[in-house]
Amino acid sequence: MATAEQLKSLIRSHFSDEPERFFTIVLQVAAHEAQKGHGELAHEIRKLVDKARKQKGARIIKFPQDLKGLVLSEEPELSKSALVVPLILFARIERIIQEYKQQHKLRKHGLINRRKIMLIGPPGTGKTMTALILAHELHLPLNIVQIDQLVTKYMGETSAKLRQIFSLLQRDIGVYLFDEFDAIGGERSLDNDVGEMRRVLNSFLQFIEQDTSGSVIIAATNNPKLLDRALFRRFDDVLYYEKPDLGECKRLIQNILRSFKPSKFPWKAITSECIGLSHAEIDQACMDSIKQAILSDKRKVNAALLRQMLQERQNAHSGRKE
Repeated sequence: MATAEQLKSLIRSHFSDEPERFFTIVLQVAAHEAQKGHGELAHEIRKLVDKARKQKGARIIKFPQDLKGLVLSEEPELSKSALVVPLILFARIERIIQEYKQQHKLRKHGLINRRKIMLIGPPGTGKTMTALILAHELHLPLNIVQIDQLVTKYMGETSAKLRQIFSLLQRDIGVYLFDEFDAIGGERSLDNDVGEMRRVLNSFLQFIEQDTSGSVIIAATNNPKLLDRALFRRFDDVLYYEKPDLGECKRLIQNILRSFKPSKFPWKAITSECIGLSHAEIDQACMDSIKQAILSDKRKVNAALLRQMLQERQNAHSGRKE
């Protein structure tokens, strides 16, 4: 239930004809319920707010004006069944989901759910997809922090922008993805580092350590060797991603092709073409095959077509000419 102060604020904003203030307080109530482990209720409250705003024609201001373009928000619809990763990694992601959904049980024993997560692995191996799935499964919006813009566009103000983002973490509960995180998480002892970036990293370390919001913080990087070692102990969990093995390649292709997959498929020949490709590259090859099959008025993707598209991705991946 809403706190006494929230109820009084709701009443005041309603009779003062302040719709945006009213919506903001309602969203705070949703965040309060999410922290108590009532994810479904929080999700329903947010849906009601979105519906009411559209009916009233109210302008939705998700972020302060000076953070526009630095934080992108979306409501993902991607379930965990779409994720093809090793079973051990899948189990650890499931643990994050269950701890969040049942955080009220943990709090009774003085424990907190894991919500500060670092994802490490090559491009296209499922890091961003994991953030999308976590947001969907937890009924939270996904807010993607554009680290490259944060650093290059506001070099002298990056720490101040980080402070604003961590204030948003407290106010608007969600999943916050810091992608390309090594841009600010670089080792402080590197000779080519500049004083400004050391201050930015120190600020981030301080903010993430002090953060007690109900938001889930995800930092993703392709280059773990560049990260300052002090970062790792600030996170509750560190998940490592790899390119798919042959079995995962088969599952991934089956998931993507679905009704376009013929009943018989030479899987050994197909998966051999996937070696060295990332999840994203295999996904792209499958989608290219589906489009080609549709344009050719075919109902299924045959093996020759899929192998051709996979070979094209292999050539692009290795830099070879067609």
